[in-house]
Amino acid sequence: MQVLSCQRAVSLVASPRRTRTQRGFTLVELMITLTIAVVLLMIAVPSFKNLTASNRLTTAANDIVHAISVARMEAVKRNSSTQFCSDSSSANSSSDLGKACGNETAAVWAMNSAGVTQVLAGAPGLVAPLQLKGNATALMFNAQGLAHKPGVSTLYEGAVVDICTSQMKGNKDNHRVITMTAGSILATTTSSGTCP
Repeated sequence: MQVLSCQRAVSLVASPRRTRTQRGFTLVELMITLTIAVVLLMIAVPSFKNLTASNRLTTAANDIVHAISVARMEAVKRNSSTQFCSDSSSANSSSDLGKACGNETAAVWAMNSAGVTQVLAGAPGLVAPLQLKGNATALMFNAQGLAHKPGVSTLYEGAVVDICTSQMKGNKDNHRVITMTAGSILATTTSSGTCP
């Protein structure tokens, strides 16, 4: 019996076990992977759309703030009047600067000895799905860099522009409102609400 059991042990050790090698995925594994990918996409796509819309709003607001800053700096540099243009030609006034503005939102025009010259073209980022809620406020800057509405002598205080979009989920944080205080201090705030 001992001899048999030794031979049996030798034969078990000598014969290698057969192992099965995998060469691909099973159908079940593939279906589970696809299901997880679809769920992740359903979660990620709306968030990505909101992020993209929010970035567009912020970029457009930054363009407007830049245009206002250019109008202020050019007025001081030229020791002359400049105008930040509204999208409404009637708000821009009938002065030479206002006539030059037309209805080009956020364009900047300056007075010089030869007349009126354009310093900055209108804001390129204000295209659909972004829009203005109401009209942008026309601002005229004096040589000290202080702003007032055309035809008004008091320094401007209030909202300059409200940029919004209706493409954000639940209209949450879908407005960028640029306000001015004391004719020179700018602030940009985020708010929520319907967008016309």
